[in-house]
Amino acid sequence: MSKQPGPVGRLLAFAGPRRALTYLGCALSAVSMLLSFGPYVCIWFTARDLIAVAPRWSAATGIGAYGWRALGFAVASIALYFAGLMCTHLAAFRCASNMRKATTAHLMRTSLGYFDSHASGALRRVVDGCAAETEGLLAHKLPDTAGSIAMIGGMLVIFFVFDWRLGLACLVPVAISFACMFYMMGGRGMDFMRRYMGSLVKMNKTGTEYVRGIPVIKVFQQTVHSFRAFRESIEEFTRLAQDYAVTWCRNPQSLSLTVINGVAVFLVPVALMLAPGEADPARFLANFTFYAIFSAVIPTAMTRVMFMSDALQSAADALSRVEEVLAAPVIDAPAVPRTPAGNDVAFDHVSFTYDGAEEPALEDVSFTVPAGGTVALVGPSGGGKSTAASLVPRFWDASAGSVRVGGVDVRDLDPADLMDRVAFVFQANRLFSQSILENVRAARPAATRAEVMAALEAAQCADIVEKLPQGVDTVVGTDGVYLSGGEVQRLMLARAILKDAPIVVLDEATAFADPENEVLIQRALARLSAGRTTLMIAHRLSTVRNADRIVVLDHGRVAEQGTHDELVAAGGLYARMWADYEQAVSWRITSAGEVA
Repeated sequence: MSKQPGPVGRLLAFAGPRRALTYLGCALSAVSMLLSFGPYVCIWFTARDLIAVAPRWSAATGIGAYGWRALGFAVASIALYFAGLMCTHLAAFRCASNMRKATTAHLMRTSLGYFDSHASGALRRVVDGCAAETEGLLAHKLPDTAGSIAMIGGMLVIFFVFDWRLGLACLVPVAISFACMFYMMGGRGMDFMRRYMGSLVKMNKTGTEYVRGIPVIKVFQQTVHSFRAFRESIEEFTRLAQDYAVTWCRNPQSLSLTVINGVAVFLVPVALMLAPGEADPARFLANFTFYAIFSAVIPTAMTRVMFMSDALQSAADALSRVEEVLAAPVIDAPAVPRTPAGNDVAFDHVSFTYDGAEEPALEDVSFTVPAGGTVALVGPSGGGKSTAASLVPRFWDASAGSVRVGGVDVRDLDPADLMDRVAFVFQANRLFSQSILENVRAARPAATRAEVMAALEAAQCADIVEKLPQGVDTVVGTDGVYLSGGEVQRLMLARAILKDAPIVVLDEATAFADPENEVLIQRALARLSAGRTTLMIAHRLSTVRNADRIVVLDHGRVAEQGTHDELVAAGGLYARMWADYEQAVSWRITSAGEVA
């Protein structure tokens, strides 16, 4: 059983061939850090020569050469570090780009029902935000860590080259700092980072929902505190951050920063104890000078390692969320796709249960929509109507039984072929930030302008086009151009008409429509349904009265089915719903707020 690579290895897999640039960049950064020791060594040689000839300073003839060498080391170190960062940035950008492309491509193949249970704000955070979080790790933190490791290795060597006793004194704060770092980053620290990143995703998701709900909040004169989920996500994030920063990290972080910036507290006492017994005081003084100056490198090295630990935790969590999206179930084409013999739709003892639900949303549902016929799904809210309709275009796959199109199980069809055969209009629709022409043309990108205009005319959209400043070329949402819910619904019907699919699924297509728009929508529906296999969901029973067959769903089961007249005569659930509907449409306000 092969061992799974670590977070960095899995991240670099997204970089493809450019992962080699990451290794090259880290190597250059390590060499750069080792070269940065050169000036400190030159300082030691300078101090040694000056102390040796003191006070005859002019006798130290090699001082100028040491200065030029120090400058050469510094320039070379900077140049190599810059080259290393260029390499790691190229790899990091390719990695983030490929990660976004991979998640987006995977989401394009994911079942559409996946988006019902995963908020767009959370997915946007994963696709864009998590990919961005990995850039800092690969572009900066990884080469800096390679340099820091080289620096620590070089420090261990140099500390014991000149005077191991003074070097050991300088290593004490390094050991204490590492102990503090492991305390903060390990165990509970890793658990905190997972909860912290989860809180960020949750806050992003609820923040998106809050922004979308601002019109409602303003209408009722509420504040952010009225949006409970958003407020609670902010409070949860605040608690996590405060608990980690104040309760968990304050003491070890304070100790770490104190010791790595106070190396002199360890170095000076050791030097004072050793100085009286030194046989060569001049050399000992030169060594002490070197360690006192070189100890300034320690805070830089430890800070880089600390940032690396934090970045690695964040990147590992971001990677796990990306991998979670990449693990989402997809609709794969069968090895040998079958072609339907017709356009009829049949539900054969279909049952379906949502993930995590205890009760099935549909149970043993069977009915048939004949080719060119119209079947309506009605019933109480939560009865399973939308769920049943969503199984036709494979938003979900049936848990038991089968949904067939033209005698072929939809799971045996090529997903692209199935999508070409089905047009659907949802009860809640959204227009793209494009022109009316492009919004309708989204159903068939190759359609001509004349075909789009014909579809708009068939969907009773002539009045909409006429009132827009640039007609069909008007971009929705710009220059104060907004459309009502009923007008948007008619544009969606135009899109479905343009697609010209043989099967149509309508999920409460008259929702959000005023009486005038409803009349126009009914005309558009008649045009759309003509000669096509139509499965429609409706709460307004007047819209399904003329359907070829009506299927009544209640608690996920077929309560009854038949024509309007047959169901009314049967006196069952549909008859009671029809009676309630007739009573509702007869209500009217008479006077003084009385309802008749």
